[in-house]
This record gives sequence, structure tokens and C-alpha cells, in this order.
Amino acid sequence: MVESDGIGKALAGEQRPGEAAQALRAILQTQYLRYLIIASWAVGLLATVGPVNASIWFVGTVAAGALRGQVEKGVSARVGSGWGMVFPIVATATTAAWAVAPLLAWFSGHPFGHPLAMALLISGYVLVFAQLRSSPRQAVVISSPYGAAALIILVSLWGTPLFWSFLAVVPFIAAGLFVLVTMTMLREDRITAFQEHQAHLIAELEAARDRANAASDAKSNFLGVISHELRTPMNGVLGAAQLLASTRLEASQREYLSIIRNSGDNLLSLLNDILDMTKIEAGRMTFEVVDIVSDDLHKRAAGPFQAQAEAKGLTFVSRFEGEVPSIVRGDPLRVCQVLHNLLSNAVKFTDAGEIRYVVKGTRLADDRVRFDFAVTDSGAGIAPDDLERLFQPFTQVDASSTRRFGGTGLGLTIARRMANIMHGDILVESTVGQGSTFTFSVEAEVVEWTSQAAAEPIHADIDDGRALHVLIVEDHPVNRMILEAWMGSAGHASSTAENGQVAVDVASGQRFDLIVMDVNMPVMDGLAATRAIRAVAGLNAETPIVVLSASARREDHEAGLEAGADAYLNKPIDFAALARVMNRVGGGRAGVRSLVDSGETSAAA
Repeated sequence: MVESDGIGKALAGEQRPGEAAQALRAILQTQYLRYLIIASWAVGLLATVGPVNASIWFVGTVAAGALRGQVEKGVSARVGSGWGMVFPIVATATTAAWAVAPLLAWFSGHPFGHPLAMALLISGYVLVFAQLRSSPRQAVVISSPYGAAALIILVSLWGTPLFWSFLAVVPFIAAGLFVLVTMTMLREDRITAFQEHQAHLIAELEAARDRANAASDAKSNFLGVISHELRTPMNGVLGAAQLLASTRLEASQREYLSIIRNSGDNLLSLLNDILDMTKIEAGRMTFEVVDIVSDDLHKRAAGPFQAQAEAKGLTFVSRFEGEVPSIVRGDPLRVCQVLHNLLSNAVKFTDAGEIRYVVKGTRLADDRVRFDFAVTDSGAGIAPDDLERLFQPFTQVDASSTRRFGGTGLGLTIARRMANIMHGDILVESTVGQGSTFTFSVEAEVVEWTSQAAAEPIHADIDDGRALHVLIVEDHPVNRMILEAWMGSAGHASSTAENGQVAVDVASGQRFDLIVMDVNMPVMDGLAATRAIRAVAGLNAETPIVVLSASARREDHEAGLEAGADAYLNKPIDFAALARVMNRVGGGRAGVRSLVDSGETSAAA
């Protein structure tokens, strides 16, 4: 039979609930192995006791195993609350079904029956003691059915020569089981001791890590506080220097003042680097996500350094390559901070030649782009050994006492860590004597790939400069206001009517140069109002009328013209088409109709 580790400990009160739970989980996970062993025993019995007896034993043992599986699942819900007495009893009962196999083989009368019975007995003991190696007393209890089977066989041999031979096998089996249990217990003791030692080492490492983190936090807090505190007097020094510069000073005093300001600016830059480094190490560096116009970012990053390069006699080249979107989302301040460091170094370490700043865009998806900002200089280059420590804090390539350039060596470290926080990186390629290329790569969300050209304003001015008097007939107050404001912007006078009946009344008493008539209105629609104005030989019988409608059907256009209108415009209003109509008003109705007939505008039908 197949048992599990530590079952007997629960019976003896040695096993804690957590260990009991682990033991039972192991049983549930490996319970199907017992069916494999049952099948192998049944095959062994098949040729010895016959198919009928072997099948009966197989079915009975499988049923006992299935019953035991149900009990295991049931007690798993109450591990640690008295389950230890239940499980060994069930395990012993199911072992009894297994112990029938050696009895069947022994009393089968087959020539191979006795050897098979001995093999089954020994393998049964080994299985139990191997599974319960950490609890030998409980192994003895659960394997007792095998002992009962062996006793039955021994009794059957009383008075025969085989009695003492069979009895002599008992110490042999007991010695083997004793060695198995002893070696297992020794091995488990060593494993337990190793695990305890390992747990002790882990605890010491965790304590050392906590002490190191505390020391690092203390250092970061100290640097943060000091940099903040030093910025306050530095602002006073620089502010006073600026005020002093605006007073009357002698040449030597102005030179000394220049030294103070330059030294103060360098010290303030150093404080800013220390503060940024402290924020990064403490995980408090803040990033904002806003819409960025690529052209503006390009000018903001390259602009200051183009002037510096040209003042130094260098050629500065900047350009876009690939697919660069018009607008992306990101933190322009932090991106520029990284680029400014790369461009500043390029200008500082290049004595002759050129600086190239290339922005390459690669489309990753419809809403995703990767930027590669490459800064290439023609300076002295960097040796391969120096590249390995280039991004280490407080490290410079030229660390000698006679180095030409100052600085703390924090710039590239901060730049790369900022790039990493933005899920990007900075890579460098350099050849000694030829120059270096620093590439800052980062991905961004695309807001707009192509920029939208600003729509040119459409003016209501007439070519000959004269002002028109226009009647606007529109039931929607917002549309009336928009048309009136648009025409008023060019000096045209406007009158308004909210429906066709009001328009007819107004047109009967006042002369207009143009009538703009909506079609769908309450009280009287635009077509009926147009017919009424044309039917009366009044002041506006020959005034050009342009009708407005949301319908773009040709038959509606023709209906408007048949009602007496001279042009037909679709809604929303095309102000360019309306402006063209207004420029033909000087030619009367014929001038407006000639515009429609010539097909100069698609908006006017």
C-alpha cells in the first residue's frame, strides 16, 4: 500500500496542524500511485491464482482504495482537529485488503506461489515503512495486516521443515526495514539542520540588507536636506550678485562679480544634480504626462546648444528622420533634461568639427512610437575601458588632477536613470580620435501623427469694398447670431426674422441687397416665404434670395430654385460659398444665378 509522510505523528500527538495539512495534501496529490501498484500486484497474481481470484482481489482492493480516498478528502477539511485518529485506522483497514494478496499466492498451490507470497509481503512492508519513514511506530501499526498474513502462513507451516526457514526470514526483513528507517531519519536530520542553518543565514542577510537600506535612506535624506538647505543661501548669493551687477562698478569689481556669479551658477548646478540623484535613489522623482508638440520639443532641446556650438566655431546640424508624430504624450521637462546633458557634453568635449542632433521616429503601432535621440560629436572619443564606468556616479573619464573640465560625474548617471524610469535607455558608441554617439531611446504614446493645418479664416468682405444690407431668416437663434456676427465683421448691416411670415412682413417695408432664407421654419417655411416675396411687386421682388437647408438632395435644390430662390446652400453653412454669392449680389439676381449655372461652387446648387 502507499501511505504518506508523518501520518503516525498525528496519532502520537507529535505533528502540528500545519505539518498534518502538508502530509494530507501530499496524500491527496499522490493517491493515484496506489492504483498503479494495485494493478502491478494483480498482474503478478494473475498467473498464480488465476484470473478470477486475481480480478476479485483487484476489484476489492481498488474499492478499498477509493473509499480511503473519500475519507482523505473528508478529513482534509478538518486537519488538526482530531483527524489523526481517524486516518491511521482507515489506512490499516485498507492495508488488510492488500495483505490478502500474499495469502492468495501462498495457498494457491502453484509452484511459484510461495516465492510470490514472500515477495509481496516484503514489498508491502517496504512500501509502508518507506512512506512512514519518519514515524516507525505508526508504520508498525499500519503494516500489522501484513504481520497477520505472515503469522497465518507461519502457523500453516507448523511441524514442517519450512517453518524454521520462514521464521528465519523475519529478522532479515526487520534488519532491512531498520536500516531503511535509520538512514532516512539521519538524512532528514541533516536536511533539517541544513534548512535551519540556511534560515539563520537568510535572517542574517535580511538584517544586513535592512541595515544597508537604512544607511542608504539616511544618506539620501541627508543629501536631500543639505541640497535643499544650501539652495536657499545660494539663491541669496546669486540674487545679490545680480543686483550688484546693475550698479556702478569698476572694471576689476565687475570681473570679480563675474567670478562670483559663475561659481554660484556652478554650485547651484551641482546642488541640482545631487538633489536629482537623491530623488531617484529614494524613488521620489516625479514625472508628468502632457501633450508634447514634437517641433516645440526639438527647438526646446536643441536651441540653447546651437548657439553655444556656433560660438565655439562648431557646426550644429539637427534634423528629423523616419516617422515622427506631430503630438505625443510624455514629460517634456525630463526628456529635455536628458537631452540637455547629452548635448552639453557634446559641445563641451568637442574642440573642432560638428555636432549632429538627429531625432528618429519608428512607428510601433497606430498609437505608439519609439524615439531615438542621437547626439554625435567629433571629439576625442572614449576608450573601451572607460565606457564601462561612464555611467557610474561621481565618475569622469578624465579623473586626473590636471583634467580640463570640471563637474561631479553625476550628469550621465542621472540622465540614464531618468531614461530607465521612462522605460528607455541611453547607449553609447565611440571611437577614439573620431568622436562619440549617445543615443537616448524611449517610447511614447501618439496623440496625433500629422499636424492639422490651421483653417484660414473666411471673410465676408466684398471685392469692391461696399457694405450690404442683408435679411437673415432663420428660426434657430444661434444660427442667426453666427450669421449676423460673421457679416457684421465685414461691416455689413443685418436684419433678422425668426420665421417666413416675419420675413415677408419685414421685406414688404424695407429694401435689402440679399436675403438668406432658411427652408424649414415654423409658421411659414422658407419656400412659401420666397414665393410670397416674389409674388408681390414690392421692394424686394428682385432681391437675390439664397435658401439654406440641411437636405442635399438635388430635387430639394430644384424645388428651391423653382420657388424663386437664386442659389441654394447646404447646412452646415459653407461661408466660402456664401461669400462668393455675396460678391455676385452687385449683378442682381442674374449675377447670382450665373454663379450657380457656371458651377463655380459645389455648395451652391
